[in-house]
Amino acid sequence: MDFYTVLDQVLALLRQRGRVSYRALKRQFDLDDAYLDDLKVELIEVQQCAREQEGTMLVWTGEAASGATLEPMQAPAPLAYTPPYLAEKILTSRSALEGERKQVTVLFADLKGSMELLADRDPEEARQLLDPVLERLMAAVHRYEGTVNQVMGDGIMALFGAPVAHEDHAVRACYAALHMQEAIGRYADELRRQQGLDVQIRIGLNAGEVVVRAIGNDLHMDYTAVGQTTHLAARLEQLARPGTTLLTVDTLRLVEGYVEVTPLGPVPVKGLPEPVEVYELLRAGPVRSRLQAAVARGLTRFVGRDAELERLRQALERAGAGHGQVVAGVGEAGVGKSRLVYEFTRSHHTHGWLLLASHSVSYGKATAYLPVLDLLKGYFGLEPQDDVRRLREGSVIQVMLQPWLGCNGIGSI
Repeated sequence: MDFYTVLDQVLALLRQRGRVSYRALKRQFDLDDAYLDDLKVELIEVQQCAREQEGTMLVWTGEAASGATLEPMQAPAPLAYTPPYLAEKILTSRSALEGERKQVTVLFADLKGSMELLADRDPEEARQLLDPVLERLMAAVHRYEGTVNQVMGDGIMALFGAPVAHEDHAVRACYAALHMQEAIGRYADELRRQQGLDVQIRIGLNAGEVVVRAIGNDLHMDYTAVGQTTHLAARLEQLARPGTTLLTVDTLRLVEGYVEVTPLGPVPVKGLPEPVEVYELLRAGPVRSRLQAAVARGLTRFVGRDAELERLRQALERAGAGHGQVVAGVGEAGVGKSRLVYEFTRSHHTHGWLLLASHSVSYGKATAYLPVLDLLKGYFGLEPQDDVRRLREGSVIQVMLQPWLGCNGIGSI
């Protein structure tokens, strides 16, 4: 971005927030000291719309040039918008989290063209338009146990994998991004019908490392990014077209099979010497477990487990004779429980049987009856990418699934 593009974005952010720290501006726009000094001169002396406070921040002092803007607001503490169960988990384990190097996925999301959307609107009316967007963005993050690290006027920054560690942090971040786009799409449909307005968000994702330095009682987290972790995510958000989500190749390696993407090729990124391979996130993929991802890559030869396979065969035989069976597989993580079930269900013993599978995923705690919903989807042959017309083809399906749908629809993650 050129100087005046950055200036316009800083001006918009300052109008909305009321005050912005220099540290936040440096992090958000990747500014060096000289660049920041030039911005300060333009805002304080030339535009005369801001003043410096305590040598650490800019404070909005100007009047709106055309129409009303959002009233200055203090950013709420993370504790105010973090679900209680997640806040308790973070505070309980923060002593063990502080000082740790974490593998994370960073997500930046914002409302494209917010200043044009909010121009000439009363501050209260503007806030009524913007707040539902932020609420939907944060709800998507918390659904997958991410942490909203910053609320930035018309967007958010979130971390998946810190302070709460998750081995599938990149998958959670991608699913949260898809859920954001879906939720904002529904909100945009409402605004379009009611007020003739169109809202769209853009999202950037990048996986890397951070070091968590300290976690406050209000859940404010002081962390240090390692390398280009946050820089790349922020740049991809700014490069994304409205309504799209971009991710790096490092993120794609962690989610391959779990999501579907389209390659955009090497893209120049400010601050980096070489172009970066960028992908656009399209939808959830067919993979729901690590075993399914391994199947896509190719499995090693299955040997042994003859006794366990025979017990499954006997249970299947009794079920076929009209005696319902339940079989539980218990064992340490990694001993091959999922592989055993996979091999048996694809053996000759199950030919002629209707097989329905469901998974209890780590990020599914917030979705009631998720395993049951998966079973019903499988029975009726519904896929995540099915459109509304396909989902409504059978009224019987709609009636049976309605108690589990909520507002997200069958096709949601």
